Amino acid sequence: MIALTSATGKLGSAVLNAILESKLVEPTELVICTSTNPLDERFNTYRDRHITVRYNNFDQPESLERAYTGCEKLFLVSTPRIAMDYNDAPLWKGREAHHRAAIDAAVKVGVKHIYYTSLAFGNPSKAGVMRAHIRTETYLNELAEQGKVNYTIIREGLYNESWPLYFGYYYGLKDDKRKEVIVAGDGPISWTAIADMAYATARILSAPSAEWMGKTLYLSQNRTWTLHEISRIVSRVRAEDVSLKVVSRKEYEDYYVKEKNMERPAVEWWSTTYEALKDGECDIKDATLEKILNEAGRKLKPLDATIEEMLG
Repeated sequence: MIALTSATGKLGSAVLNAILESKLVEPTELVICTSTNPLDERFNTYRDRHITVRYNNFDQPESLERAYTGCEKLFLVSTPRIAMDYNDAPLWKGREAHHRAAIDAAVKVGVKHIYYTSLAFGNPSKAGVMRAHIRTETYLNELAEQGKVNYTIIREGLYNESWPLYFGYYYGLKDDKRKEVIVAGDGPISWTAIADMAYATARILSAPSAEWMGKTLYLSQNRTWTLHEISRIVSRVRAEDVSLKVVSRKEYEDYYVKEKNMERPAVEWWSTTYEALKDGECDIKDATLEKILNEAGRKLKPLDATIEEMLG
């Protein structure tokens, strides 16, 4: 059986749907793990297909053990509680604390293989968003060396759908009136549509464990777009000039704290992302995603198509 965390989140739900739509795993072999009430009616369609739904909460280790019991594989989607990472959180105080709780629970109840969703930056990385991921990857590698569990680390590409987050810290789509977007750096980014990486992830999860065991791979298309290129796409779609201004990290942080009323710890944590972009950390060259999609007769969705859809 396969335990799937964050099955109602963007990536988790897309992976679950890809598994079901492509009939990669029998529904009776799936366990959906949720931090909400498993009896909620939103899960009725899954229960009707004989999929097990169990409660799990990162803050309640015993719930994690109950959720993963009887499963051979765990698909562990990183926790979205990014505030845990603020203020340079020391080891086991950031998001990796939640990941470790899930990993330890899985090992305790006999899960053999953990698939962890990391992010498509470098290692080492200048991006604060990668700190918890790298710590989690390191922990999984240590456990594997001790013979306690097998792992596959899937560094998911930066979502096509997340471009507004990088383009000026949540560009407001239709209601954003900015003619100039301020960022703290730019560089080539291998954007990837959620549906594309979810399908590839589903194929990896459903394959025999030995096929991907011990591997760290990127699921990201090789073509890149910079934030300057995004500004040109946005300008074309909106039929008005929207320029990009690159400033220092300090200027960036002060602008979003003072002008946009954002919390300084959050802005300081996020501003490090641009240091990584400038270093080319998100210029990914890994053929795994394209190979999996090509074998299935599927084509990658380009970033500009996603931007056009989102701007309407």
